[in-house]
Amino acid sequence: MATPSDSAAKAPVGTLAALWPFVRAHRGLFAAWLVALACSSTATLSLPVAFRHMIDQGFSSGANIDRAFVFLFLVALALALATAARFFFVSLLGERVVADMRERLYTHLLGLDAAFYDRTRSGELVSRLTADAELLRSVVGSSMSVALRSLVTVVGSIAMLFVTSPHLALYALVGIPLAVLPIVVGGRRLQKMSRASQDRIADANMLATETLGAVRTVQAHAREAYERGRFGAALKLAVATARRRIGAQAIVTAVAIVLIFGAITLVLWSGAHDVAEGSMSAGTLGQFVLYALIGGGSVGALAEVWNELQRAAGGMGRIAELLQQAPAIVAPAAPTPLPVPLRGEIVFDDVTFHYPMRPDLPALEHFDLRVRPGETVALVGPSGAGKSTVFTLLLRFHDPESGRIRVDGVDVRDADPAALRDAIALVPQAPTIFAASAADNIRYGRLEASDAEVRAAARSAEADAFIDALPEGFASELGERGARLSGGQQQRIAIARALLKDAPLLLLDEATSALDAQSEHAVQHALENLMAGRTTLVIAHRLATVLKADRIVVMDRGRVVAEGTHDALMAQDGLYAELAKLQFLD
Repeated sequence: MATPSDSAAKAPVGTLAALWPFVRAHRGLFAAWLVALACSSTATLSLPVAFRHMIDQGFSSGANIDRAFVFLFLVALALALATAARFFFVSLLGERVVADMRERLYTHLLGLDAAFYDRTRSGELVSRLTADAELLRSVVGSSMSVALRSLVTVVGSIAMLFVTSPHLALYALVGIPLAVLPIVVGGRRLQKMSRASQDRIADANMLATETLGAVRTVQAHAREAYERGRFGAALKLAVATARRRIGAQAIVTAVAIVLIFGAITLVLWSGAHDVAEGSMSAGTLGQFVLYALIGGGSVGALAEVWNELQRAAGGMGRIAELLQQAPAIVAPAAPTPLPVPLRGEIVFDDVTFHYPMRPDLPALEHFDLRVRPGETVALVGPSGAGKSTVFTLLLRFHDPESGRIRVDGVDVRDADPAALRDAIALVPQAPTIFAASAADNIRYGRLEASDAEVRAAARSAEADAFIDALPEGFASELGERGARLSGGQQQRIAIARALLKDAPLLLLDEATSALDAQSEHAVQHALENLMAGRTTLVIAHRLATVLKADRIVVMDRGRVVAEGTHDALMAQDGLYAELAKLQFLD
């Protein structure tokens, strides 16, 4: 089970710099946002000046009144338009940046090898694609804008404070360092607490994903109450962790605001004395107070944004960690092309392989196998003998530690994995049915296939009758994991998919194991047509499959222990005869 690394957990805010390439891809939006930000900040800093004119001139007589209030309204209008433009551009930028990042992360995850998925929880990956990406959307679409706007207004307000009244500005600045202090002190703790909160949410998501994916098993065992309790406990833990984070963030924010407005109170007290003595006009004091409020509010906003950036940095750290994962299975720089047409010879030459999660137990050990072009070979053996590993290595989901696997003389490590897999059709024992239409599920074998070809493949797999009986026929949605189909119907969809792919190499993991006797007979006929002229490897669990094979290879503990025809192997009275009596001839 994978857990976030310490480096990701302690990711500094600088980690967010990894967002820049995604932002840079949308230069036009970014530039438009900066222009709107400059206009809105200028309008904000102009408001106190307009306010001073309104106080000092707006209550006199004549045209000064009109000019003062017109000036104030125009500044407010400019602020409204610039703020609306800023919000539009930065929000759209955030959506596009996060969409690009999600697409890149998803594409990267699709290219990672099987070993990565053996050690990583799918719920963790979904959380990275959703929860962490949503944090980053908030950063780009909101926090980044607020941070830069607040920074500009803080700097501008400080400058205008000194322009307005230098000695009062010194009083106002006392609160700023004091406000920064709790942000710095509390920042590290908030970062750890934010990371812990994200981890608890990921745990709850993983639990929900796992349980909902096996909802029939949960209901069959009447464990609804038990799973409710587990999920409720996970949510309570997530809320408790979030509560600690929120509490700490609230304290930091409150302390910063108290210190800032304490400084403003001090300024007002001193300024009131200046106005009373006649050394400052009421409008100037009002202007100064507004600049102090704008500056103080901006510092408070920076405090909140800093906390959000701390949270987002953890999410970016985990996303960057995934993007840095390098697949162990990659295409060589100059891949060796497979022969066209492919004859279909398969050779395993002294292959030894251990699964990464089970390094002490060899899945295959000095394994040798040669399959002639067009030959059908049945792999037979007890559970754990290595039969499925043969399929896994041939598809190059893993590479062996030693030995070679060749297809028509080409080492699979020298070939492009995509080209190799394109030459192989797989019918697994537990087929994958997508939450799509029946036609789309079959067409997954060959995306460019026409409707007529899809229907022909379904007919050959004896699947057209039950598909036509669905409410919308081939356009009917099959539900998540094929929930609307029986096990045998799902298997025939998978067989139709393999028929449509029409690949020269065929891997069958007992493709008829989920069928009833009548369906099995029909599908066996379809499979015989499919296997004709193709090299076929079959993991066999039924006598009918074994008897139709050209050769039977008996495996045990990752090795070939015997091979031959059914009758010859029965005559040897070895492991095959024992398996046949227990498994085939029951």
